[in-house]
Amino acid sequence: MKVLVTGATGQVGRHVVRRLVEAGCSVVALTRRADAVFPAGVEVVRGDLLSPASIPFAGVSRMYLFPEPRTARAVVARAVEAGVSRIVTLSSGAVTGGFDTDFHLPVEQAVEASGVAWTHVRPGDFASNTLRLWGPMIRSSRLVRYPQPAAPSLAIHEDDIAAVAVAALLTDGHAGRWYDLTGPALITRRDQVAAIGAALGEEVRFEEVSAARAREILRAQDAWAAANADFLLGFAEYSATGRSTADVDWSQVLVPSPAVEQVLGRPATTYAQWARDNVDAFR
Repeated sequence: MKVLVTGATGQVGRHVVRRLVEAGCSVVALTRRADAVFPAGVEVVRGDLLSPASIPFAGVSRMYLFPEPRTARAVVARAVEAGVSRIVTLSSGAVTGGFDTDFHLPVEQAVEASGVAWTHVRPGDFASNTLRLWGPMIRSSRLVRYPQPAAPSLAIHEDDIAAVAVAALLTDGHAGRWYDLTGPALITRRDQVAAIGAALGEEVRFEEVSAARAREILRAQDAWAAANADFLLGFAEYSATGRSTADVDWSQVLVPSPAVEQVLGRPATTYAQWARDNVDAFR
């Protein structure tokens, strides 16, 4: 079985590639990065979802689809024409919550309209977002400066998302379903920082600052943190819904999902384990 993985160097895609290789699949990894490194045996193709003609479908029967709404219909049409029979879409829990109407949702709709077997994985907060947000601060000073230390999260390990996606790609019983994916239990921002400190074997302090000050700090960091600061801190609307993260009482919205355990037969991975798995990135 040949599986095409788009977004193959992404936070989830790289885990999808590894798991498919471990399962004995023939894997085609689509990436824009010339320096990308993959497991032995992976067919690496330089291409871009924004250029559907660059995507190699020869011999591919199943596809993991990274969300790119601008070309989703064209990409899916090419996949169907080439004989792809199953597509698993990386979507977002924001679709379930009604926040996302113009990014992940159009990709889902394109896949559903194609006539092939489909499954959508809809994760919430990626655990790796904390690395992108807090990593520079922790590496430089072992201090996180951020608002609302008691704010809850259901951050999910990206490898859990990949594991569910691979199960949907390779095993039956998942067609026509979507899975809302979360971590196993609520954890506060302060406790996330403490878990990183425990993984490092050093104290990492949390200093509460205003959202405005946190925005200044993030805008001075790497591109992802700067680009997402307004949305994450409630200064920008979510998608085209006219709602922002500041409008939501997350303690009422965030409910652990059983989907990881239902699909994989084991509980979702804890944030503490994610921190241990990624501790070197905080050093």
